[in-house]
Amino acid sequence: MNRPSVNPGPVADAAPIEPVLTDYDRRYLIVYVMLLDAVKRGVDRNEIAREILQIDPVAEADRAIHAYETHLARARWMSTHGYQHLLKGPRSRA
Repeated sequence: MNRPSVNPGPVADAAPIEPVLTDYDRRYLIVYVMLLDAVKRGVDRNEIAREILQIDPVAEADRAIHAYETHLARARWMSTHGYQHLLKGPRSRA
């Protein structure tokens, strides 16, 4: 498995919803971890959008909210189900 980048770049408008691990998930795994950590620490959603998702929450408010919600949901899925796909091996979908 390729190691996730510390800075994979700006996120998509929405995280994947497939019930399997995707290439996007592999690429943005570090973002999911940072999101879960930030939420646990009580970091403001706008700061998370700006610093982790790389979306300006003022200029792109709707996009920032949608990206935050979908990526956080995916991060939670990864922490309860998706990680099992990582343990099974390199098979994934784009």
